[in-house]
Amino acid sequence: MTEDAQRRTYVLDTSVLVHDPTALFRFEEHDVCLPAAVLEELDAAKEGLSEVARNARQVSRFLDALLTGSTPGSLGDGVPLGHGRPGDPSGVLFFETNGHGHGDAAILAAAGRLREGPGATPVLVSKDINLRIRAQVAGIAAEDYESDRVIDDVDLLPTGVAELPEASWAEAQSADGGWWVPVPADASWRLNQCLYNDAVEAVVRSVSDGQAFLAPVTDYRTGNAVWGVRARNREQNFALHLLMDPGIDLVTLLGAAGTGKTLLTLAAGLAQTMDQGRYREVIATRATVAIGEEIGYLPGTEEEKMTPWMGALMDNLEVLSAPESTFGGDWARAATADLLHSRVRIRSLSFMRGRTFLEKFVILDEAQNLTAKQMKTLITRAGPGTKVICLGNIGQIDTPYLTESTSGLTYVVDRLKDWPHSGHVTLQRGERSRLADYASDVL
Repeated sequence: MTEDAQRRTYVLDTSVLVHDPTALFRFEEHDVCLPAAVLEELDAAKEGLSEVARNARQVSRFLDALLTGSTPGSLGDGVPLGHGRPGDPSGVLFFETNGHGHGDAAILAAAGRLREGPGATPVLVSKDINLRIRAQVAGIAAEDYESDRVIDDVDLLPTGVAELPEASWAEAQSADGGWWVPVPADASWRLNQCLYNDAVEAVVRSVSDGQAFLAPVTDYRTGNAVWGVRARNREQNFALHLLMDPGIDLVTLLGAAGTGKTLLTLAAGLAQTMDQGRYREVIATRATVAIGEEIGYLPGTEEEKMTPWMGALMDNLEVLSAPESTFGGDWARAATADLLHSRVRIRSLSFMRGRTFLEKFVILDEAQNLTAKQMKTLITRAGPGTKVICLGNIGQIDTPYLTESTSGLTYVVDRLKDWPHSGHVTLQRGERSRLADYASDVL
């Protein structure tokens, strides 16, 4: 092993590799060690179509490529992780195969043997909190894997909404379709960011030479309605504006339960599919992560299997399917519901690979439970004329090993915040009921 005091040896747990297969190459000048127990667990996890199985197979491919040309006798010196090019890792990969057994105990034992041998002090890297605790109790340094962290503090994540300073508005110059407004020195306005003050609600359309062009947003509170739905607050009005804008291909909506994310999105999708003919149908999907006991295998087709997971969407669809007029009674309501259900398709994320959505309004619910790789898999399915809406609450993550700062939804909001065809709004105010609002505050 290396004798450089500044160089470390990171022992990777299986949880890190199945979470991010590229973790092998994320430690720059430091060395990486894989215990034999990790190789066994990767082999056991490789079967199937799950994301864990795909990642396990990808790790195996990486290892196979790294070991190409190596001989059993040369592995003791380690395998270079990079090719010496700028930006490549300069560390080496070691395998610890002296022990026996399997599972966490074998991984801890391997880290313990490395600690007792010569060279750099090993650090166990794991997404498993309990394994890190056991390592620290045993006197082994342990860390969480943070290379996939999008931002250090989720409070730094943009909300998509900001107040328009009165000083800037006082210098506004009217132009065709909006106003040119000076950008404050301490502000960093982005395209499609929503601004407001007592006099106006607007969206940023362009920024150049310290000036921003603002266009007024459509009033969906007292004037226009979207499939019978009106905004109840400023953030909802901004959200509807972005959802109805044909120039925006991706919209991300964050907010706690009851802020109206699903209802607004579904109403916008139906209006643009049924009334305007902009899209051919609405596609809805979500991550199937249970928050309680598993209910076992579900019978039926893909759509029937997904229906129990789409309860929030189906509840809102039921609300939107009620005709504005009671003329026709139950028959009219049933006919309307059947018509809407024929244009709203429920799909499983498990079968998204290889598909292309053409002229579809795609709704991804509970997006906070997806990894960055899964989000990329879904968003890159979008073909010409497709709009993707990502909904979620990063305060309610149910997927193991995901946090607010590593969620795929956080990743998308941060990486696409400057793209001119994306928009983002964080909904702040709950509109479900006074009981729900009070319970959310005090419970």
